[in-house]
Amino acid sequence: MNSSTIYLKACCFLILLLFIFPSCRNEPEKQQNLDPTKLEAAYESYQEKSVDRRRFKHAEVLHLVNNRKGGFLVEEIGISVEGKSIYQMSIGNGHVKVMLWSQMHGNESTATMALFDLFNFLEGSEDEFDTIRNTILSNLNIRFIPMVNPDGMDEWKRRNALDIDLNRDAVDLVSPEAIILKNARDTFSPGFGFNLHDQQVYYNVFQTAKPATISVLAPAYNYETEVNDVRQKAMQVIVGMNRILQETIPGQVGKYDDAFEPRAFGDNFQKWGTSTILIESGGYPNDPEKQFIRKLNFMIILNALYEIAKGSYDQYALEDYYAIPDNDNKLMDLILKNVLLTKNGSQYSVDLGIKRREADANANGNYFVNGAIDDIGDLSVYYGYEELDAEGLEVVEGKIHPETFKDISSITKENAMELLKEGYLAVRVEDAKDAELFDLPILVLKNAEEIPFGMQTGASPNFYLAENGRLKYAVVNGYLINLEDPESLQFRQRVM
Repeated sequence: MNSSTIYLKACCFLILLLFIFPSCRNEPEKQQNLDPTKLEAAYESYQEKSVDRRRFKHAEVLHLVNNRKGGFLVEEIGISVEGKSIYQMSIGNGHVKVMLWSQMHGNESTATMALFDLFNFLEGSEDEFDTIRNTILSNLNIRFIPMVNPDGMDEWKRRNALDIDLNRDAVDLVSPEAIILKNARDTFSPGFGFNLHDQQVYYNVFQTAKPATISVLAPAYNYETEVNDVRQKAMQVIVGMNRILQETIPGQVGKYDDAFEPRAFGDNFQKWGTSTILIESGGYPNDPEKQFIRKLNFMIILNALYEIAKGSYDQYALEDYYAIPDNDNKLMDLILKNVLLTKNGSQYSVDLGIKRREADANANGNYFVNGAIDDIGDLSVYYGYEELDAEGLEVVEGKIHPETFKDISSITKENAMELLKEGYLAVRVEDAKDAELFDLPILVLKNAEEIPFGMQTGASPNFYLAENGRLKYAVVNGYLINLEDPESLQFRQRVM
């Protein structure tokens, strides 16, 4: 056997080994993936501590845009309907252009908080994250517009001061804010765009009880929802983000319907040649201020920027994008199953679905919660953040305590719980501000003469659940309290 034959056989043997033992192959793309624990550590190191709640005014956070310690170019690129400045922030020396915009809807601030954290990260140096940071800054040219709708921010409402939904003004460009966003895109021509929003907390992952804590979409650019190279890149970036999320919140990622909306900015960005990624922040149990979801935003945006910088997003298959389950809208705050209602002397077993909506308390960004019965009947296709099988339990109305208290401070959580156990669902007070917030598991009546109560949709959910006359649970403004094992709950009640 000559040397050429031996060499040929050796080569064939090595190739065979690679097929038999895939782990022997060189797979550099896997080394380009970031680990969720690394991303979480980055968040913990660079979280902007001055912002810890969702509701903040434009002026309250402008210093987080204007007073950067270095690295960012900050420019005023226009003013809102009411004359508030809209800023663009640029950083990075790379050739790949990326644009991120947030709070085009004024009451959707979760991603804005995450951008403040990301600004801190990008300005950092000489730490364990240098490789990630330097990779991003040397390969990307990034522009941020962190607060597109400052007028809506200050009123904590979706629309701008003209009452126009900016995300339906990408074509007519009636609003100055829409014109600013369009001009920013046209003068920059980004290869990638991130459209950052919040969605209502009642979205769930299709056919599961899990909330769609993060929802994603690579918007369509035409009615046929075709996939070209531009949209494909957006899909691949989303698959990379979903990889991080499935390790952090498994099963809690949903995908929006991709029906083409010709007036929307995301769809048009895609149409104009920018690979556009929609991120929607939904709900997560016991996270009313969305601070955990803020961290998720930071993690997946940082991961996406890194993978765009490395070009490693192209390793992902489109099948993995389509495999992300769809969004559904089947969540409620509380579902009580098999509740016994009495009507005209007869009892009926029904399910009760309750939702709790926020309402502004004052001009300082505080809010309170109004609970309401959302549906009655067969709710077997719905899910609750909290559920109780109330079989054998009947609805009982509560009483008002005969004593009138001087003010809110004279009622503690402990004696409120004792009053609830005695059948008193409400107390009266002499002095309470209409917009005052307080944490009490009991109704506080200022002007009302009776407890708001009703067993129909839209009614206030204030009642007891009793078994053979024994009070077992109280439902106060839509919050469930176990009278036999009371938990520490945070309430944002209404003063009436």
